[in-house]
Amino acid sequence: MTEERKRKPARVVVADDQTVVREGIVMLLGLLPGIEVIGAAGDGEEAVKLVAELAPDVVLMDLRMPRCDGVEATRRIRTGHPGTQVVVLTTYADDDSLFPALRAGARGYLTKDAGGEEIVRAVHDVLSGAAGLSPSIQRRLLERLSEPAPMTVPEVADGLTARETEVLALIAEGLTNQEIARRLHVSTATVKTHINNLFAKTGLKDRAQAVRYAYARGLVTPPSL
Repeated sequence: MTEERKRKPARVVVADDQTVVREGIVMLLGLLPGIEVIGAAGDGEEAVKLVAELAPDVVLMDLRMPRCDGVEATRRIRTGHPGTQVVVLTTYADDDSLFPALRAGARGYLTKDAGGEEIVRAVHDVLSGAAGLSPSIQRRLLERLSEPAPMTVPEVADGLTARETEVLALIAEGLTNQEIARRLHVSTATVKTHINNLFAKTGLKDRAQAVRYAYARGLVTPPSL
């Protein structure tokens, strides 16, 4: 980081669709040294527009927002405005959120319960060219990069996402929620959310029905006798 950069406060835009959360983050940032909040957005579309208008140094980006989510907004900002860095600020500290955001160009990742010192450190880290990631997230990133490619599964009807389809296949293999979480490197709560979603979309009532559904659609192959 140059001496001029050190003297100037980091110009930050906050993007979060929840008004109370967004205003709380803006208020917190206003108390932190070396940070100047220059704008706030209620969704990804507005965040991209503010970046084009204000050219902030950093965007603190929520991931789950309407119209344009944080991952897509990050991709558009990093493509169109490479001088602006993105630090993801989210409730969900799991790999389902983390890795798409990093692939889209985010350089930092913080949970919304992060303290002021953590936020300041992450902002200045990304401005200096470093990654604003906690040691635990860096370790998980290295683990993900070193593991085999994820399993591929056929597309399934009923509007299931690729991850929901993958979870369904693992259920059919007999894995528990905890085992699925370890296999996919996500939290057990995230696995439960995927299961609830896929059950709602398919009309399945229990894991036994899920197994039959997965076999019927070729997600898993019956063991040979």
